Amino acid sequence: MSSYAVFLRGINVGGINIRMADLKDALKSCGFGDVKTLLASGNVVLTSEQDAGAVKQQLEECLRKSFGYDAWVVVLPAQRVSELVDACPYPEDDKRTHTYITLASDTAMLDELDAAGAALEGAEQKRLGPEALAWLAPAGGTLESPFSKISSKARFKATTTTRNLRTLIKVRDAAAALN
Repeated sequence: MSSYAVFLRGINVGGINIRMADLKDALKSCGFGDVKTLLASGNVVLTSEQDAGAVKQQLEECLRKSFGYDAWVVVLPAQRVSELVDACPYPEDDKRTHTYITLASDTAMLDELDAAGAALEGAEQKRLGPEALAWLAPAGGTLESPFSKISSKARFKATTTTRNLRTLIKVRDAAAALN
């Protein structure tokens, strides 16, 4: 049995509202074990005997069937989340900036985002691996930041999702508790 972190894209925003208790019940009914939700923004830890690719496929099908929306998720082994948190060079708490990590299920899409961000004047970002890119946004101005505007484009919707570093730390800790 392997532990995974699952990051749902676009729930509880834009009219797609899912209660975490309902999400947990749906995932359990689809055969996932030890399901735990964190926060209300689509963060889940769970166990499965399948590999990450199969978990992603099964989970997206489960969400589409259970909640009737075009679901996309990023699935990472629990150990990988821990490695990404450790690799992030930016602080988890800072009064001037917030640290975000964009996670991707498609390396080519993250390559494109990475290049677009690198071309922005004054951008601070660091590639943490093929599936993750850490970046900084000014406190109080995340949604207006140039990188945020790029990453929110429709072309990235199916393959990427962004979380702040504090959330990834909570997910890491919850996933570690499954073992």
